[in-house]
Amino acid sequence: MNPARDTDAGRAIAAAANVFERATRYYGKPEWQIDSTEIDGRSHAVMPVTAWSSPWCQLVHFETAGAPENRPDLIIVAPLSGHYATLLRGTVEAFLPTHNVYITDWTDARMAPIWFGRFDLDDYIDHIQDMLGFLGAGAHVLAVCQPGPPVLAAISMMAEDGSDALPATMTFMGSPIDARRSPTVPNVLAEERSLDWFRSKMIHTVPLPWAGAGRRVYPGFIQLSSFMHMNWDRHVDAQHRFFEHLIEGDEDGAEKHQAFYDEYLSVLDLTEEFYIQTIERVFQKALLAKGEYRYRDQRLVKPEAISSVGLMTVEGELDDISGIGQTQAAHDLCTSIPGALKEDYVQPGVGHYGVFNGSKFRQQIVPRVIKFQQHVTKAR
Repeated sequence: MNPARDTDAGRAIAAAANVFERATRYYGKPEWQIDSTEIDGRSHAVMPVTAWSSPWCQLVHFETAGAPENRPDLIIVAPLSGHYATLLRGTVEAFLPTHNVYITDWTDARMAPIWFGRFDLDDYIDHIQDMLGFLGAGAHVLAVCQPGPPVLAAISMMAEDGSDALPATMTFMGSPIDARRSPTVPNVLAEERSLDWFRSKMIHTVPLPWAGAGRRVYPGFIQLSSFMHMNWDRHVDAQHRFFEHLIEGDEDGAEKHQAFYDEYLSVLDLTEEFYIQTIERVFQKALLAKGEYRYRDQRLVKPEAISSVGLMTVEGELDDISGIGQTQAAHDLCTSIPGALKEDYVQPGVGHYGVFNGSKFRQQIVPRVIKFQQHVTKAR
């Protein structure tokens, strides 16, 4: 009913208010929004359910009604680095037609009451082993970014112990297996600053009324602001285009922007102990890459113990988070895996996000991963 609604000034004011509101609102945990998938030309309903859980993680299974029973199990290990597992929605959707997909959905530390206790990097390793034990032998593991080192450590110890729940393959995508190679801006920051600096500048106490009040955490909004400042001009341009779409009434353009930033701006907190240990062990000391990682400060982790699990690494040519070579380092560590069970692939023209999402991921990376998994399964 407002007569100014369709004027240039009215549209500009409304668009500016929309941009401001979306930039300052609190973004909660997103929904999965995966209702169906297409298998062999037929649509099948999809329902995400919790298959396994602990106070710190839910293993979400995407149950697919009427799907073929011979699809292999795939566990996608989502990063615990600031964003929710739903950031990998596109990753899940890409593998649903061919796999029985599970994904790790990590707990937001600000929602974890003090009585949950600690959760550190070695606890993360325990969770990976427990979830692989739940799935049983022959599953495929896909670790995206941060989980690379702890997933490799978990499978290394399982192999040394002769576990009967070893996966068939492990694929690492844009992971800091050896962060010393092709160091990026985050790598340099981690090396230049002391642990005391990270504790004093990056760690904060969860306030009331959050369930985790009193817990010391690395807040997700700090990680988000760090990532955004790495590509500040791109984000500013995106907001400007969103403003113009609103003024022009371009609903499609505005909806695409909203869908991306609804996900991107939704962040979770990490426990202090997990964050500090990751900085020290993965980025500052590169313990796993140097063969010096000790689980619980006692047991030496030996990637060379892995001999029967297929290894694939995927990197992005333009990755500014995990530089070229950081993920490939897994091949140098897993010396007992035969060459026939290894594959390395660098995707041209994509950055970090494009390694696990987007058109090139769907069209070029996913088929290669599936082909490698099938090859290893036959070879075993």
